[in-house]
Amino acid sequence: MAVISETPNLADLLKYEEDCLNYSRNSETIAAGQNLGLGTVVGRKTTGSKIYALNPAGTDGTEAAVGILIEPVDATLIDTTCLIVARHAIVADKAVIWPSGITAAKKAAAIAQLETLGILIRPSA
Repeated sequence: MAVISETPNLADLLKYEEDCLNYSRNSETIAAGQNLGLGTVVGRKTTGSKIYALNPAGTDGTEAAVGILIEPVDATLIDTTCLIVARHAIVADKAVIWPSGITAAKKAAAIAQLETLGILIRPSA
């Protein structure tokens, strides 16, 4: 029998959000040169307003978590508009995408930054 696999979807990631006129969501611009999956933790450079994948080694603002992508975004060639969960939400830990090689301390710091925004990462089934 063939195995059927499915790409992650919003229900795999987002378990709760405020629904009052998309209160939990922000429309943002992902900087060109990135192809990011649903659930990617993102940061914002201190110069400009574009969003980048979280970079724990960064010193330009991208080391601070500001949200989580709630849709996959292919901004390989040009800046692309997308949605992030930016406040008051619960997400499933297994659906969150962290940078490769992130240390436990940097991950804990990013989780704490998200918690200050009201974004809680909880164990998922």
